[in-house]
Amino acid sequence: MRTRSLFAATAASLAVTLALGACSTASQEGSQAGVGFDTSGITKDDAIAAMVPDAVAADGKLTVAAELTYAPLEFVATDGTTPVGMDMDIAHAVAALMGLTADIQSSQFDSIIPAMGTRYEVALSAFTITAERLESVNMVSYFAAGSQFAVQKGNPDGVDPDNLCGFTVGVQTGTVQQDELEAKQADCAGNPITVLPYDKQADVTTNLVGGKVQAMYADSPVTAYAVEQTEGKLETLGEIRDAAPYGAVIAKDDTALAQAVQAALQQLMDDGTLAKIAAAWGNEQGVLQTAELNPATD
Repeated sequence: MRTRSLFAATAASLAVTLALGACSTASQEGSQAGVGFDTSGITKDDAIAAMVPDAVAADGKLTVAAELTYAPLEFVATDGTTPVGMDMDIAHAVAALMGLTADIQSSQFDSIIPAMGTRYEVALSAFTITAERLESVNMVSYFAAGSQFAVQKGNPDGVDPDNLCGFTVGVQTGTVQQDELEAKQADCAGNPITVLPYDKQADVTTNLVGGKVQAMYADSPVTAYAVEQTEGKLETLGEIRDAAPYGAVIAKDDTALAQAVQAALQQLMDDGTLAKIAAAWGNEQGVLQTAELNPATD
């Protein structure tokens, strides 16, 4: 997983065209700017704003990193420039409570964590909270998530999600799904899983539709979104696996900002705004009730 969510995303209003002939140029543009939750009514909370370090508040912006090809959680609207999705609405809401404006910065997913505290102040990009990540950054939980496979309609290659030896599976680079599949290689002596990582999730989906990979493995709302948007070419396979929380990411040495983000997310949970944001993207059941800073992992 990056990871991404236990619950299927309903995104019928977000039209996506996957260009099968050009996997390197596939995109997940799927929303008109403004679709989602309107965060313009969220105002500064003085107590939360007072928690924000002066170095962050000085320019009036909260610099937020996201990898914008992971619809419906974070992607680019059909205007070609506007970041949209559940995590992007959350970013704007958190910044507003701090009295700041969210400055969304697009980045390759696996380059975000190394740049925390230098290039980015916060990251909201469906990061699963893992023990390994907690060694290098602070994380604040806000949403429950899981993983799910998809295959071509009818599963023509007979992919078994419990025995992937010999199959070719597409994943996004740097995700927990990639780590999980690579760890399973030890169980496939002489008949390995071929794991094909792509920088963009849209390219994973495109290559599954086109037959270059036999299955894809992604966060469940992303998998469900891909199935819906390919209009019958794909189907989900097996159950949702390995539920775990997403976390907002903050630099390890910036405890004050991490606590401010925690307070903002807790406020959004308590007043129901986070649930409304998630509902706008079909994922209201995944919202957590407590924003934990660096929660224990199994």
